[in-house]
Formats: sequence, C-alpha cells, structure tokens
Amino acid sequence: MSSKDEIRSRHRRGRAALSQPDLEAAGAALARHGLAWATALANGGRRTFAAYLGVGAEPPTLPLLAALHGAGHRVLLPVCEPGLALSWVYWTPSSEFVRSRYAPIQEPVGDRLDTSVMLGVAGLFLPATALDRTGNRIGQGGGYYDKFLAALEDLPWGVSGSETGPLPTAALVYDAEVLAAGTITAESFDRKVAAALTPGGLVRFSAQP
Repeated sequence: MSSKDEIRSRHRRGRAALSQPDLEAAGAALARHGLAWATALANGGRRTFAAYLGVGAEPPTLPLLAALHGAGHRVLLPVCEPGLALSWVYWTPSSEFVRSRYAPIQEPVGDRLDTSVMLGVAGLFLPATALDRTGNRIGQGGGYYDKFLAALEDLPWGVSGSETGPLPTAALVYDAEVLAAGTITAESFDRKVAAALTPGGLVRFSAQP
C-alpha cells in the first residue's frame, strides 16, 4: 500500500499536467454539481456554506463560490491562524484576497469568526488530494483541516451528525483521485468525509445528504 505522501506526490504531478482548458472545464463542472448538492441541503432555502479558494492546479472552486453566492447562499472561506487553527470570513465576489502568512494560499479580508460559526452552516466543501471510497481523506499535508474537523466535534450539535462528523462534507478532487476502499490508511487524528465532489459528479460515501 502506498503511503499518504506517495499518493499526495503522485496526484500533485498529475494535477501539474492539467492544461488551462482542463482546469476551466473542471471548475464549471464542480460549480454545477456543487450547487446541486447545496440546493438539496438547503431544501430550496438560502443557507450558509463553508468552502475554500482552490489555487494553482487544485480543483478550481471560484466558479462554485460564485454559483453559491448567485443562488443567494452565504459563503465562508478559511483563514490560517497560528497553531494550525482556522478562522472564517464571509466572502462575496467583491472580497479582497491577501497571501496567507502561514500557508501557500490566498485568504479573504474581513472579520474573522471562530469555529462556532459552523453551527449555522448547511454544508462544508473542503480540499483534498485524494479520497478512498470509505471516506478516508488525504489533505495537503499542513494539518489545518485535520485539527478543524476534530474541533467541529466539540461544538454543541445536539443529536445531529453521523460517523463522518456533525456537518455534511464534500471534499473536492478530480475523478481519478477517488480511490478504492482501503487505499488510504486512516490515522487516529483523521476524520472521514461523507462525499467526494468531482467534475464527474458527487460520489457519496455515507448516508449523509
């Protein structure tokens, strides 16, 4: 079995080979499928969704952010803080971005909110470099989302939630990055995700919406 670092490196090489037309097509498809998932979660209403800004050869998320906003939903994006913590800022198409002090990403400028803002969120779009069909995830290697997903469990959710956490979750990857069950070794700090959002559609790993 390949290690997480080996899988991550292999998929990063594959992403680096994508052309600009490939990225644009992926971004449009992710926006279409992601908005459909959000619409189902919102039951026709307007809700808040947490997402992120894909950079470089990551699955492009800006079209998805725009689609969510255009449908009347509110969008939260992460900001990296010391100690591998994440705070959250509301995003609109007019938001400014600055380079993160702690990670190779762009972050929105605005009032920073702590993890408790997730109590009002309908669904979470998160980054990954690979997923297997049991919901095990390989992230970017920084550890921010591992810590964040664990922190979610400490919020007062009541009886909501499932084996993949208190929020419906979908990690964005390319189609070839959804791997066979058991491909990714789960460690004690890992948290499963409920679905993969790919250019080909939503791949569910659990009974979550």
